[in-house]
Amino acid sequence: MINAVGNPQSILLLGGTSEIGLAICSEYLKKGPARIILAALPGDPLREDAVATMKAAGASEVEIIDFDALEMDSHPKVIDQAWGHGDVDIAIVAFGMLGDAEELWQDQRKAVIACELNYTAAVSVGVLIGEKMKAQGHGRIIAMSSVAGERVRRSNFVYGSTKAGLDGFYLGLGEALRPHGTRVTVIRPGQVRTRMSAHVKEAPLTVDKEEVAALAVAASEKGKEIVWAPGTFRYIMMILRHIPRPIFRKLPV
Repeated sequence: MINAVGNPQSILLLGGTSEIGLAICSEYLKKGPARIILAALPGDPLREDAVATMKAAGASEVEIIDFDALEMDSHPKVIDQAWGHGDVDIAIVAFGMLGDAEELWQDQRKAVIACELNYTAAVSVGVLIGEKMKAQGHGRIIAMSSVAGERVRRSNFVYGSTKAGLDGFYLGLGEALRPHGTRVTVIRPGQVRTRMSAHVKEAPLTVDKEEVAALAVAASEKGKEIVWAPGTFRYIMMILRHIPRPIFRKLPV
């Protein structure tokens, strides 16, 4: 349970090698030690590095769980295992894929995989986490969305559509869990400097993962439902959402 000074005692990261997810865990560990549960893909060569990173950041204990987001029948077992040693205070949903935008809309198999990974699997674990936190009567969920989902663009509409779905689900989950003591925060970053975006030309307002992590933790602690990273995107998207489509399609976004 979150202690008297507001620090979590246990944190679950679904997407256990996610750079942003690990940065969020590290941000929490600045406040005090906690048990970190990394749910990561079996065979991921970055698993041991993730464990070492968490130990170096001050984790009191690091547990690693096999988690294949696309194997949705295995999700109940994964979540049960994460809760195997007691309550989980913070659950971070930070897995997904970007993919090649032009390839995705022209390759049925890859498009389906992207949708299952970015959206369906996130819904699957969200339902299960919600059940656990409702039962324990407390907890916080941090879900990694994207500004790409706020108004889906031609340039990456398969990815954007998955983030629009994830965003809507977790905002709704937050409303459903609010009476039961659980808060959900949806993070909407723009481009972040990580391995996932290393092949993409850097866009304006690109941020480091540490900045996203600091915003995510601060927003979750305040019980905010949505946070943009950087915060400037909030005002940009307020404008973009209302631009007529014939004009919007001509914008260099």
